[in-house]
Amino acid sequence: MKWFMVILTLMISSVASAEVDHLARFEHNQQVSYGRIIGQNIQPLTGDLFGELVASGELLPLEEVKLLLPTTPQKVFAVGMNFASHISSPSDAPPPLFLKLPTSLIASGEVIQLPPDATNVHFEGELVLIIGKQAKNISEAEADKAIFGVTVGNDLTERSWQGSDLQWMRSKASDGFGPVGSVIAVGVDYNNVLLTTRLNGKVVQQENTRYMIHKPAKVVSYLSRYFTLMPGDLIFMGTPGRTQALTNGDTVSVTIEQVGSLENEIRQ
Repeated sequence: MKWFMVILTLMISSVASAEVDHLARFEHNQQVSYGRIIGQNIQPLTGDLFGELVASGELLPLEEVKLLLPTTPQKVFAVGMNFASHISSPSDAPPPLFLKLPTSLIASGEVIQLPPDATNVHFEGELVLIIGKQAKNISEAEADKAIFGVTVGNDLTERSWQGSDLQWMRSKASDGFGPVGSVIAVGVDYNNVLLTTRLNGKVVQQENTRYMIHKPAKVVSYLSRYFTLMPGDLIFMGTPGRTQALTNGDTVSVTIEQVGSLENEIRQ
C-alpha cells in the first residue's frame, strides 16, 4: 500500500479548490461502502452515491481499506480521435465512439495480465466521466448535470488487433484493458485540467483537457440520443499525444490534476 499512499498524497496536494470532493468505493471488514477521502483517511458514508450521503462511523486509515472500482457500470463508452496531438476528428462531426466492456475494467494497483498473443499493447491516459443520473435525449446544456464526477483512466489498446479485426472489441475491451482510478472527483472543472501519463516514471503524455476536440457535454448529449445513460456508466474521453508499446514489467501511471492517479504494472 506504500505506493498508493504516495499517489494519494500527491493527488490531495494538487487540489486547488476546497469545493472539490474526493469519494471512493472501498471494502473494509468484508463490507463495501463509499467514503470521503480526508487526508490519509476515509470517512465511511451511507446513502446513495448519486443522491444523499451522510457520514457514518469513525474515520479509517486508507492503508487499512481496499479501494475498488469507482462504480459498477452497465455500460462503458469511449471517444476516439479527440486530441489533435494524437489523432484528430472534425469538430463539427459526431464524436467517434466505441465500447469497452465492464469486464475490461481493473482498479489502480492491480496487475494487468496481457493475453499471450497481445504483442503491441499501448497505453492511453484519459479523463473518464462518471454518469450520475439516468439521461435520454438531453441537450448539451443539460449534459453537465448528468455528469456526477470524473476519474482517471488508461484505455489500453492492442494496435495490431485494432488494425486487423472487424471491430475494436478485442483490441480495446479485453480483460484488464480498462484501468480506472478508484477516486471520484466531484466539482472539478474537467474541461480544464492537466493530464499526465508516465511510463516507468518518465513522462510520455501531457496535455490539458481544454484541447479535447469533442467536449464532455457534446459527447454525453450525443450518446443520450441512442443509449439510455445510467448512473455509474463510464465514458473514456480520449488520449493526447503519442503512445508506445508496453513490455513485461512496465509500470504505467496516469495523473490528472485535482482528480487523482492510477498506476498498474504490465505482465505477460
